[in-house]
Amino acid sequence: MSRTDLSPRRWIPRPLPPFLADAVVAAVVALFTGPDAAVNDPGHRQADEVTWLLFAVSIGALLVRTRWPVGVAVVTGAACAGWALYGHIGELLNLPVMVALYTVAVRGNRRRTIRTGVVAAPAAGIVSVVAGIDVAQPQGAPLLEMLWPLVPLLLGELVRGRREEVRAYAGRAARAEAEREREARRRVEQERLRIARELHDVVAHTVSAMTVQAGLALDAFDTKPEVARAAMRQVRASGKEAVRELRATVGVLRSPGGAPAGPAPRLEELTELAERVRATGLEVTLRLDAGQVPQMVQLAAYRIVQEALTNVIKHAEARQVTVSAVREDGRLRVEVADDGTAHTGPGDGFGLIGMRERAAAVGGRIEAGPAPGGGWRVRAHLPVGRGADE
Repeated sequence: MSRTDLSPRRWIPRPLPPFLADAVVAAVVALFTGPDAAVNDPGHRQADEVTWLLFAVSIGALLVRTRWPVGVAVVTGAACAGWALYGHIGELLNLPVMVALYTVAVRGNRRRTIRTGVVAAPAAGIVSVVAGIDVAQPQGAPLLEMLWPLVPLLLGELVRGRREEVRAYAGRAARAEAEREREARRRVEQERLRIARELHDVVAHTVSAMTVQAGLALDAFDTKPEVARAAMRQVRASGKEAVRELRATVGVLRSPGGAPAGPAPRLEELTELAERVRATGLEVTLRLDAGQVPQMVQLAAYRIVQEALTNVIKHAEARQVTVSAVREDGRLRVEVADDGTAHTGPGDGFGLIGMRERAAAVGGRIEAGPAPGGGWRVRAHLPVGRGADE
């Protein structure tokens, strides 16, 4: 047996069922009230059948106090008044009604507590006055008699308020924990989508370019060996570039805090990207006039152009493509337009979704569709704020 098996366990008592708790409370009240009812002060009415009948009614009513607290308060209050008016006095004869009044407050609300106090206090004072007239010795000062019903009501109100505070605190803690879990799931989902976009952009673009270059090499292998060699060299260069970017992406996952393992692509690197695309036989015209742009916007713009060019290579059957990244009116307008066919292939699935997500991440938007003069055009509008290098 392990040491943990021998360690003492903390015992947490379970609450009693309501009917059993009422029975226990009724028994305790009877234990204190019964002797007081059995022995009365000399000169006053001694215990008889009426006394014990009222005693039985009071204790019996307490057996259902949690189910009908207001009704039990009325019954025990009437029995207590009956004792006083019958001439049987005692220090603990009002204990049943005090327990009932406490239950009214602790299981109700403030409005019901106030209403009960407004009725119980004057009733106690009136009973005191009437009982003092009917017997030779008054039961007590009416003003003081009006105060004792308020004591259990106030105590019950305090206990109920404390319980409500505990429940409210527990509810806030539960909501805060649920919110933390939702936030954690949201961040995991965002990171998963970010990784999916990075892998898609790197793999899809590079593999598409390598496929085209490998096809050129196969076609020219026998007739134009120099062209085939150049194409295969480009395949090798593209593969090295893909490995470098994949290592950078994996480095983000493995490094503490997700710190980038290398610099993110910048707009200046669109020149190299255009050269790699030209190696596939596609004529690329590039225009860069962006100035100082925030790094996040540069990354989004680069990936959008990269994915748009990938779709051109895979689906457009185009001969020419124009790429521009121009800053105008506080925005960076990124456009990729080709002279091929409409992009109806599978490349418009995750790729277009990824482009839209990248644009939305920096507060921009994407437009994609057939160009007016033919071909296909992707246009992104990315906001550029001050502090470009921050």
